[in-house]
Amino acid sequence: MGRVVDVRSPLLSVLFVGVLALSGCAASTPAPTAESTPAPATAAAASDCDGVGVVVDFGTLDGEGVSACVDATSDIAASSALDEAGVSTEGSVEWGDQIVCRVNERPAVDETVEVEGEASFVESCQSMPPAYAYWALWVKPAADAEWEYAQEGLGTLQLEPGQSVGLVYTTGTETPTPAG
Repeated sequence: MGRVVDVRSPLLSVLFVGVLALSGCAASTPAPTAESTPAPATAAAASDCDGVGVVVDFGTLDGEGVSACVDATSDIAASSALDEAGVSTEGSVEWGDQIVCRVNERPAVDETVEVEGEASFVESCQSMPPAYAYWALWVKPAADAEWEYAQEGLGTLQLEPGQSVGLVYTTGTETPTPAG
């Protein structure tokens, strides 16, 4: 299993903010070029994908997971790969699409999130979610590689064919990797 990095620690939070500053906190995804326009996603397992794999695990949110393959013959924005796989995301007011606040409208705007031993809350998507309940963004650099915690936000993350992107709703103190 790959090393898990929790960006909520003070030192890593400073590093994360630095990465965001260097990336320009892009709030939009560049339009795909004719060479990188992906074909629709297939239901193939993300681990058997020649294009870009997409894996979503809703964890305690009790949503239907996603494991899809998006055809791509050149680099593609992670947000475009998610769109092609039928996965919608929402960022936060403060951080834009550099973080993921909701996936396929979960947690819902009126949904109370409960995590054992922590204060329950309703996700407002105003800023960073609590360290004990958030969408973790993962990248798998090759089909036979281990999942790695993404080092940049969804708004700037680019993927190459053979790579995968994963979102896992993480609760508690451990950050599980995507299945696949």
